[in-house]
Amino acid sequence: MPKAPSGVDTIAIIDKVIAIVKKSGVTYEVGPMETTMEGDLDALFAIVRKAQDVAMKAGAVQIFTNVKILYNPKGVMTIEQKVTKHR
Repeated sequence: MPKAPSGVDTIAIIDKVIAIVKKSGVTYEVGPMETTMEGDLDALFAIVRKAQDVAMKAGAVQIFTNVKILYNPKGVMTIEQKVTKHR
């Protein structure tokens, strides 16, 4: 696998971050450019924070985190509802 210009194995770091998401117990889906999670907002932010810490400890030089939040007190479509018909 190619390494970043810094010599850091970014794929290995991403694998560690995704492992944090998997262990969290939230519903998630890994995509080619992002990972989507659904669950309690505080729990999701805690996962993001832990993922950042793990990435830095694994050798990341810097981290860009892009968080998008869809909230409706009446509920929102689940990941499964959004993507199932397209598979």
